[in-house]
Amino acid sequence: MTEWMDWAPLVITMLATGVAAGVMAGLLGVGGGIIIVPVLDTALGVLDVDPAIRMHIAIATSLATIVLTSLSSARAHHQRGAVDFVLARRWGPLIFAGAVFGAWLASRLHGNVLALLFGSVAVLLGLRMLLFGGRNPVPGKALPPGGLARLLPLGIGSLSAMMGIGGGTFSVPVLTLLGHSIHRAVGTSALFGLLISLPGALAYIAAGWGDARLPAGSLGFVSLPGLACIAPMTVLAAPLGARRAHRLSARQLNFAFGLFLVLVATRMLYRAL
Repeated sequence: MTEWMDWAPLVITMLATGVAAGVMAGLLGVGGGIIIVPVLDTALGVLDVDPAIRMHIAIATSLATIVLTSLSSARAHHQRGAVDFVLARRWGPLIFAGAVFGAWLASRLHGNVLALLFGSVAVLLGLRMLLFGGRNPVPGKALPPGGLARLLPLGIGSLSAMMGIGGGTFSVPVLTLLGHSIHRAVGTSALFGLLISLPGALAYIAAGWGDARLPAGSLGFVSLPGLACIAPMTVLAAPLGARRAHRLSARQLNFAFGLFLVLVATRMLYRAL
């Protein structure tokens, strides 16, 4: 009974987080990681979890959730012919390796460093959406396979795993710059999300195994109550956001999410500094 009371507040918070992430995903077409990580970090702070590992738990749980959602998303995009499997075979191993490295590196950093990274990237993304309305870059020519181009998938995998997001935040603009249509970029990024989240989550489980600072119900750095609550609530809540999205203009949607990101990023940076 005592153990249940220890993590019951976390379960309740995760139910609400899953709803929020699902609504925002349906409303704005983004992955839930950008929502889950800061909210879970805040919830863990309320539960007085050690600040040194709060971001690790938030990121690891987000990645574990993305494993499930990316499978469903990639399948749906594949049915519409929007997944570039040629590119996936070429970039997949590099993204996978980058995710393993990013998760390994993040597990050895203090939570404040991860909060600084998350906040810095989130504020840049938020300002882009506020100033430019989330417009996609004009497609250019594809880069040759090799040389500096190999750093792109490695960087996407590493940064995404360190931030606990599925990769679409980085890979969609990169792929559109390389000449992919927005639909094909989104579909291929959904597959990349699996290549990032699976090794990333496993690496965080291994890195946090047996850590005495972890709250009850943890598997390594992954919060099992969080995983069990977030994933199904996200799926259930996404249609609500999708219906609402059709009532707002693209500019309104991008402004709303950009403002949200800036506010979240400001809090993260304040905590880190």
